[in-house]
Amino acid sequence: MAQALTQLALGSREHGNTSQTARCVTTTLAVEGMHCGGCMRKVELALTAVPGVLSARANLSARRVAAVHGATGVTGIDLVEALDRIGFKAAELAGESAEPTTAADQALLKRVGVAGFAAANIMLLSVSVWSGAAGDMSPSVQALFHWLSALIALPVVGYAGQPFFRSAAQALRARRLNMDVPISLGVTLATAMSLYQTARGSEQVYFDAAVTLLFFLLVGRFLDQRMRTRAAGAAANLLGLRGSAASVIQPDGTTVRLAARALLPGMRVLTAPGERFAVDGRLAEGHGEVDASLITGETMPVLVRPGALIYAGTVNLSGSLVTEATATDQHTLLAEIGRLMAAAEQARGRYVRLADQAARFYAPAVHVLGLVTFVGWLATGHGWEPALTAAIAVLIITCPCALALAVPAVQVAATSRLFGKGVLVKAADGLERLAEIDTLVFDKTGTLTLGEPSLAKGQHINDDVLARAASLAAASRHPYARAVVRAAEASGLAVQPAAGVLEVPGFGLERIGPDGAARLGSAAWCGAEAPRANTAAVWYRPAHGSPVVLTFEDRLRPDAAEVVSLLRRAGLRTELLSGDRTAVVEAAAAQAGIALWTAGAVPAAKIARLQTLEAEGRKVLMVGDGLNDAPALATAHASLSPASAADISQTAADAVIQGERLAPVLETLAVARAARRMALQNFATAIGYNLIFVPLAMAGQVTPLLAAIAMSASSIAVTANAVRLKTMRLELAR
Repeated sequence: MAQALTQLALGSREHGNTSQTARCVTTTLAVEGMHCGGCMRKVELALTAVPGVLSARANLSARRVAAVHGATGVTGIDLVEALDRIGFKAAELAGESAEPTTAADQALLKRVGVAGFAAANIMLLSVSVWSGAAGDMSPSVQALFHWLSALIALPVVGYAGQPFFRSAAQALRARRLNMDVPISLGVTLATAMSLYQTARGSEQVYFDAAVTLLFFLLVGRFLDQRMRTRAAGAAANLLGLRGSAASVIQPDGTTVRLAARALLPGMRVLTAPGERFAVDGRLAEGHGEVDASLITGETMPVLVRPGALIYAGTVNLSGSLVTEATATDQHTLLAEIGRLMAAAEQARGRYVRLADQAARFYAPAVHVLGLVTFVGWLATGHGWEPALTAAIAVLIITCPCALALAVPAVQVAATSRLFGKGVLVKAADGLERLAEIDTLVFDKTGTLTLGEPSLAKGQHINDDVLARAASLAAASRHPYARAVVRAAEASGLAVQPAAGVLEVPGFGLERIGPDGAARLGSAAWCGAEAPRANTAAVWYRPAHGSPVVLTFEDRLRPDAAEVVSLLRRAGLRTELLSGDRTAVVEAAAAQAGIALWTAGAVPAAKIARLQTLEAEGRKVLMVGDGLNDAPALATAHASLSPASAADISQTAADAVIQGERLAPVLETLAVARAARRMALQNFATAIGYNLIFVPLAMAGQVTPLLAAIAMSASSIAVTANAVRLKTMRLELAR
């Protein structure tokens, strides 16, 4: 993960995502905020307006745009800045992330299509032979139909069966067995036996069984792989949308844009208002405020003066600041958090699913049953042909299609339902871990709360005063200024941006008019009494009159207290773990009804707390949104992140919840528990099917074709059971 973090932060051409032809280059950008056809058109027009760009094609579903331009004269930074000018945040994707991650899915889907089409055609030929055998079809026509079936089946088996054949070969080379070995053996023997019988003119031909078997197995394999990769492209986009370049001040005073990876300790970096700092450094020139919520989780801006340490990933809120880099891209706090995530995810990767555990015993058992059947028939005086046919039927009947579909089919139904409820499940085994949860640990800022300042309730501010304050605030991107504008608009006031507003870094906004200076900013600057500790506020001082205070708060999500109450009623333990100040965390915990809380927790402390809970035998669900939560999200048994979360936090989480409400947390846990029950039901169905049909196959009562049909029926049964999950009424109960 750490390697991915540093690679995706690059903006340089040699490490980018450009693919060069003889005369042009294609650069792929991840674009944030592209939601409709109009957005696509704006993005494409903005890029084609850049001199040297030949064409641009946006992909709405992938949130990406590919720009074709000349090999020289246009850089990825030029394209990013062109989109930034029209309000779209974008970043050039690294080479390994530029291509969609669905190549493996598409390859499997092609094999599913080929196998399904071939199975249907071979089945039509087989039905013709069966019905014709009872009528007047001549043996020569039957033989022709068999050869046509062989002509279709042989290349299809060779092509569609490759995933299983390759996996089986690798297992055998390693002197072990997996579930693909009996699959490959059954398909190969059925095809070879059918070809032999066709050459002899026999009626015992099972090409349809071999191809149908492959079709259903490929469907199961595709569903499982689709679950593993469906969010990989989105994760690459999210990681790519970080500050990747910086303006470096040269010794002669000029500036040059460099990729974050090219920055070295000692370089002087200029960061404009609204930009993210690309590297850790100490402030050398200027003073102002920065938004460090990505690192600390606190929404209050931090005042910085020369000598202050500023971390990569924080946002400059006021005037231009010059920092002296103190670390390379590999050694920033951002990179360190990435390494913490990598270590945590490696530990979590040891989770082994039930189907994988069953495979260790299932594959050897299948071979033993097939061998026992073959030897038993030979020992009872039957020839090798009926003995081999019975053994093939056993191998087909025991092929783990239903077992392979048991989990993926439920996962697809569950994730589809959750998607409709505003929850995007990203981890393939995330639902299984979510079903085991007994403890929830919430972050505060942006998770339990909305993560943005708003005017505190209970304030009585004159509309005229609020309108005039908002007219000053409209000239700034400061979080408090935006909160003032939102409050004015919510009151139905028309906000007219004032002309000639000057932003004084570290103090506030000022407009000098004919009547004097109007200010919006700190208490001292506006001539007011300093606020009490831990109060977030700004003052508005009109040209003539007394200053008026506007206090802010980070409100809880609308249903936070209700959700916490329902979680407790369901027998789940809740806890608040935040990097924010003690007084603020204590107040939020009291409002939400959470008894256990911890304040001032840095990333390492959050990991330590989660490890303590794990040592107590707890299965912890971490719900967090900040960069400082990312390692904890990766450490926890399961994790959720709001859609408003930092990019890296969304990537670390098992699922992302949309909207301003916490209710999707309840839905996610309820669906996860139901999915676990249905997966176990599917396992029981698959095992019961084997207990009934395997003895019949060993006794010779089931032909390979009937075995394939029975196997298909069991697959349909588990799929139908899984589909019920989409419409079931669920509640999170104790």
